[in-house]
Formats: sequence, structure tokens, C-alpha cells
Amino acid sequence: MKTLSPLSTDPAFALAFRTLQPAPSKPTSLLVLLHGVGGNEGNLAALGAETSGDTLVVLPRGPITLGPQAFGWFRVAFSSQGPQIVASEADASRRTLIDFIGQLQHAHGVDAAHTVVAGFSQGGILSASVALTAPERVAGFAVLAGRILPELEPQLAEAPRLSTLRGYVAHGRYDDKLPVSWAQRADDWLTRLGVAHETKLYPTGHELGAAMRADFLAWLARGDQPWNRPGARQ
Repeated sequence: MKTLSPLSTDPAFALAFRTLQPAPSKPTSLLVLLHGVGGNEGNLAALGAETSGDTLVVLPRGPITLGPQAFGWFRVAFSSQGPQIVASEADASRRTLIDFIGQLQHAHGVDAAHTVVAGFSQGGILSASVALTAPERVAGFAVLAGRILPELEPQLAEAPRLSTLRGYVAHGRYDDKLPVSWAQRADDWLTRLGVAHETKLYPTGHELGAAMRADFLAWLARGDQPWNRPGARQ
């Protein structure tokens, strides 16, 4: 059985984090899992525990403290006009995560071609933000009940750089926090950018249900297989 390590606050890394133990002594791949707003680094431990034994699973803690054991990547308010974010905080977290993933890769000898960043809700937002602005840092990203920030557009990498990425978008049709239209926008946007990806919708709300978890893990396991075409929808 895999367990969470104690929280690491090593100054050599840009974020505090935990890993799943026992960790592989020589990992062949790296999975960075990002929690949602108001959550913490333990939230996605069960998901990470289902990955292969040679994968190093790292769960960083968001840098913004929102309450006891409640953290975030940026502050957001939900209004009738949609989510209103603190854009400076979102950008700072994006840049911090890019540095953090590079530090992990250097420390454990895992290259970008074997690195995936994924997250739930706000964690999924940051996963897309990292991958679409620094595609040389990761091979793939997954947005689980999240969205791609419209504010990200000025920082997007050029199409030739994005062509190496693979993405995954999963969303509940009845999500009352981030409506399913955000997944449809993400699907359309990734298609226009030429990013190979899959999009799956579920008869659920704003949650990481069993079917979504299983499909994400299946997508992750297919990482070394060729992709059919950008924008594949199932």
C-alpha cells in the first residue's frame, strides 16, 4: 500500500510537497498532481497510488493559504459573469510550477518526455497553464473538471512547440462550479492550437468520480502510444 510522505519544505524546491511512498529509487516517469482551490496536497493521493510502480508521484501544496489545511494556486470569486481570478497570482503559480517541475526532473533524472502534470479543478487549470506556455517542460497534461484560462492567451507557446504535447480534458456535464461549456471551449481551443488531445464528458457534477479517474489512468498508461489526431472526442 502506498502512503504519503511527510511534507517536504526543502529550499532546493520552489514548493512544499509530498511524494507517494515507497517511491521508486530510479523512476522512469514523473507525475505531478495538483489539488483544487481550498484543498491540499493529499487530495489526489489515491489517484496517484493507482499509477505504475516506476512512476514518481509528487503532490505539491498550493502557495496560497486559504484556511487550515486549505490552499490554492490563486484566489477566485464566482459571479454571474463567470469566475473572476486574481490573474497575477495565477501567473505567479504557473511560473513557480514550471520551475518546480524542472527541479524535480533534475533531482530524479527524469526528462520532460516522461513527465505529466495533471490536476483537479484549479489544479487542472494550472496543469494546462504550465503545459501550454512551457511545452518543453512536460510531455502531457490533464484538466480534470477544470478549464483553460482565457487570460493565458498572451503567454501561449507557438504552434511548433505545442505539437509535442498530448492533453486530456475530462468534465462533468452537470458541473455547477465550472460549467461543461469550459470543457467544450478547451476542446475547441486545443484543436485550433494543434494539440493532440482527448475530451471526455461524464454524467456527474464538479467531482473526480470513479469513471473519470479510471479513464485518466488509462490515458496516462497510453502515453507512449501514437495519437490518432488532435481533438479526438469520445
